[in-house]
Parts: sequence; C-alpha cells; structure tokens
Amino acid sequence: MQRTDGNFDPRERLRSVGLRVTAPRVAVLGTVAAQPHSDADEVAAAVRSKLGSVSTQAIYDVLKACVNAGLLRRIEPAGSPARFETRTGDNHHHLVCRNCGTVVDVDCVVGSAPCLTPSDARGFVVDEAEVTFWGLCPDCL
Repeated sequence: MQRTDGNFDPRERLRSVGLRVTAPRVAVLGTVAAQPHSDADEVAAAVRSKLGSVSTQAIYDVLKACVNAGLLRRIEPAGSPARFETRTGDNHHHLVCRNCGTVVDVDCVVGSAPCLTPSDARGFVVDEAEVTFWGLCPDCL
C-alpha cells in the first residue's frame, strides 16, 4: 500500500517498479501525491507549470504507465473525469460531494479487503470492492 506522506519520493517509486526515471514521470507522480484525486487536465496544468511544454499525450501515457505499474490508482466517479491518487493497494473507498465534486478517501467499509462480499459471487474470486459514497461536503451544506 502506498500512502502520501512527507517522505514520498517519485524517483524511488519509479525505480521500485522498474520504470525509467524521467522528468515528466517525476512531475506527474509528485503532482498526484500533492493533489490527490486530480484529473488528467489538473495534472497536466501542474506539470506544465513545473516543466514547461509537455504534451497532453505524454501526460496520459505517464498516467497509464503509473496505473499499470501500481504506482497510481485511477478512480472514475460517475459523471466525473477519471481521477488519480497515489494511495494504492488498500481497497479504500471515496466520498464525493454532489455539489462541488470534492473527493475524499474513506477507509474500508468493514473488515479487510475486499470489504464487501456479494450475496452470490457466481464463481468469481472477489479481490476488490469499489464503493463510492455520494452526498454534500461540509462546505456545501
């Protein structure tokens, strides 16, 4: 499980999964660590402010490579663009504000992963449950 903390080192994280350390990859991971639940456009804007000209395709390629390597988790709240976070591997869930779109983490609903057990798994071996809670955040109430 990866959590964002003061010791988050994008270079070390990239090396740990065998990905080459490049400026765009370091900038993308650093941005997502600093701004969890950012969408690709928000990541791109932050990366460009650090590095200058970086293509949109390069940002998407880095996000995809980092998701595939397990460095980032991609979440897709209904009606919202995909968002990215560095908290991976713990099967946590999310609270989403219907008004402003704020997304925050919430730990596993009950017990250990996959947190919920379907009434009939129909032969599947379940290893993850994705739960999104919707409501209004304190600022929007």
